[in-house]
Amino acid sequence: MRIEDYALIGDMQSAALVGRDGSIDWLCLPRFDSPACFAALLGGERNGHWWLGPEGRPMATRRRYRGETLVLESEWETEGGTVRVIDFMPPRHANPDVVRIVEGVSGTVRMATELRIRFDYGRIVPWVRRTEGHLQAIGGPDSVWLHSSVPLTGSDYAHKATFEVKAGQRVAFVFTWHPSHEPMPVELDAEVQLAETEQMWAEWVSRCTYQGPWREAVVRSLITLKALTYSPTGGIVAAPTTSLPENIGGVRNWDYRFCWLRDATMTLEALIGAGYLNEARDWRAWLLRAIAGRAQDLQIMYGVAGERRLPEMEVGWLPGYEESRPVRIGNAAVEQLQLDVYGEVLNALHMSRTSGLAPDDRAWAIQRELLDYLETHWDEPDEGLWEVRGPRRHFVHSKVMCWVAFDRAISQVGKFGRSGPVERWKTLRDRVHAEVCEKGFDPGRGTFTQSYGSRELDAALLMIPMVGFLPPDDPRVHGTIAAIERELSADGFVLRYPTAEDNAVDGLPGDEGAFLACSFWLAEAMAMTGRREDAERLFERLLGLRNDVGLLAEEFDPRLGRMVGNFPQAFSHVPLIHTARALAGDGH
Repeated sequence: MRIEDYALIGDMQSAALVGRDGSIDWLCLPRFDSPACFAALLGGERNGHWWLGPEGRPMATRRRYRGETLVLESEWETEGGTVRVIDFMPPRHANPDVVRIVEGVSGTVRMATELRIRFDYGRIVPWVRRTEGHLQAIGGPDSVWLHSSVPLTGSDYAHKATFEVKAGQRVAFVFTWHPSHEPMPVELDAEVQLAETEQMWAEWVSRCTYQGPWREAVVRSLITLKALTYSPTGGIVAAPTTSLPENIGGVRNWDYRFCWLRDATMTLEALIGAGYLNEARDWRAWLLRAIAGRAQDLQIMYGVAGERRLPEMEVGWLPGYEESRPVRIGNAAVEQLQLDVYGEVLNALHMSRTSGLAPDDRAWAIQRELLDYLETHWDEPDEGLWEVRGPRRHFVHSKVMCWVAFDRAISQVGKFGRSGPVERWKTLRDRVHAEVCEKGFDPGRGTFTQSYGSRELDAALLMIPMVGFLPPDDPRVHGTIAAIERELSADGFVLRYPTAEDNAVDGLPGDEGAFLACSFWLAEAMAMTGRREDAERLFERLLGLRNDVGLLAEEFDPRLGRMVGNFPQAFSHVPLIHTARALAGDGH
């Protein structure tokens, strides 16, 4: 099944992917980064899935979210009638739940279901028994219960059932995880949970202040970002999946179930711009806890509760999505030096203050520590925001974000009365700016380059006017945009950087798709430089890439005409929101 054939449901602590055929092929419990109990997405049905639909397993005729919620409805029109399956994860109670309600719309439809539970990323076949009329599966620390009036029968290490549903009839299934040493969880009323879940989403969306054009796409993106937020801490994961390939059949497969400071800060800006200050406050609190300590120990990413050790390993028993190996859990990029993160953090904390959040003395103290470190390390090479696994370089985007760090610190002193060595910061800010313009700009081609002295381009250079490093009308900005359109274009969309075999920067074999965030950046840059018609045209094309329920993966492969990369991707939905705001005149 294609990546875009999946839809997302979640409870702000974990999430599931539901296929167009009615199969839940990915679910990690109890957290986003927990081992999956359904891992068919990265293997096959024997690695765990839960299919529910009409006999014969046809694809749904249509599907949608119920209004502005994360409650999914899939409908099948069959010879016997029409049936609807309602899938959702209610707001977390004591334990995580997945609720599926089968509703007869017309006629009589013969339904079937198959439940194949496999803990630890599809490796552990659990012990399954029936207790008090309910199904229980146990494997090590994990236990799940299935509550339903439909009896399932075990065979071939799975549990199956067939049943009929008539017009007006509703049949519920409630799937609940809990630690295996605890007693059976309280059975939830599916209909009550549905009403509460819809109400929760309706109340949350009602707080959205964005009323501009493309509101449907903006609100759906905001709901997706909310779904990727780990509510107990305020951390925001980049995606709920691991190892969906950037190149089908290739090795560019990474675990994105963690909180990147860069992604989260951009998400923060999107949430603030839509009026969600509570989420911004929670994220700031998460950030201050996560990065507490020495400035030199700042990481580019953390676990959802602020964990620092995220060791990377390969899961050899899973063959990968469409044979894309290896499947990885954990992420070794956590050890990289990415200097742009310092600028992202300073920019986010500055933004939180200008948006109206109350001052926090701890926040300023931490920023002073980060600045002290950056003063003596900004001129070092790093791995850059794309986390390349080649040698360190003096990446231009990293230096630009170092400039942002000093610039925002100076602004905080001027606007909010904070104390600090402003003159020294101004000197450093000017020095960084001068060096970037001297060493990171190719005057012969009229463009900034990926790193000092290189010829390669980098789509992150589109951020230069957005962060205020240069004004939009600067000829160097126009030249860089033109060069990226000319050299990093794939069917009108934008690649991150060249991935040719002779490009030593990347350090990896194979190609990748067009990076959707970069394509949105180009549209926003066009809008900032007076090319509104071009910006709108590109923006509309990008909106057309969303799947039928409004979701985007990390990348789009123009050659295959399909999405690639982890899904859904916060780093794609955030610039969608930014670009819509920019085109509506409510941007940077």
